Amino acid sequence: MTKYARRRALVVGEATGIGLAIAKRLVEGGASVLLAARTAGARAHAVTELGSAARVVAPSAVADVLAGGTGADTAARTGTGTGTSTSTSTSTDTPTGTHPDTGTRSGAATDTGAAPRTGTGPRTAPGLRVDLLFADAIPSARPLLPYVEDGGAIVLTSPTPCPDAVRALAAELAARGIRVNAVAPGCIEAPGSGAVPLPPLGRLGAAEEVARAALFLATEATFTTGARLPVDGGLARPCTRPPSPPRLPSGNLEHTP
Repeated sequence: MTKYARRRALVVGEATGIGLAIAKRLVEGGASVLLAARTAGARAHAVTELGSAARVVAPSAVADVLAGGTGADTAARTGTGTGTSTSTSTSTDTPTGTHPDTGTRSGAATDTGAAPRTGTGPRTAPGLRVDLLFADAIPSARPLLPYVEDGGAIVLTSPTPCPDAVRALAAELAARGIRVNAVAPGCIEAPGSGAVPLPPLGRLGAAEEVARAALFLATEATFTTGARLPVDGGLARPCTRPPSPPRLPSGNLEHTP
């Protein structure tokens, strides 16, 4: 299947299985994918699931990989799950998010000394470009905006972004033709989760179902921006009982001709 052929996608910031589910569908559709996973165990699992079709790195390595132009569409794949780049820009999973050699922030364009733009206007950051960005929240997405192609799409994937924030970012990036939308997952089944009340649909959802909704917003809803789509089995709009019929007044009523 080549539904996403020639697409370059970046998936970051997702602590649950939703990010991996998005990456799997993209890879199956022929896209080049760069996926960030927080722990070594999560990276090893992602490499097992995705194989050599995607590159898996630590979150702190993402900006360095993009700035070096060796991310999703590079021919060399690490396959190690360690998050260490094989390009000339090597970075480790440091909590400070700084480049280990230069001491600069990982979001900086270290090969030109020019800081990338993070808002409207033309992109100025060197290196790799992606046309699809999936991030759990706006703070995760904002440092990566310079690497999103004009005319691309951003989808936020956690329940937390409020509708006003999604609309504000969409308005900010409209001049670049970048669409910004969000899915709002709820009642999604996760390993080790305890019993939770079921939504009106009567079952828990799957990460795969959230991934399908996110990919719809990213690739098919081409005239939609600033939208927030609940994926929660109806939890956002709980079922209500139909209104009771009006009660007749009690007592005897006089008959009037």
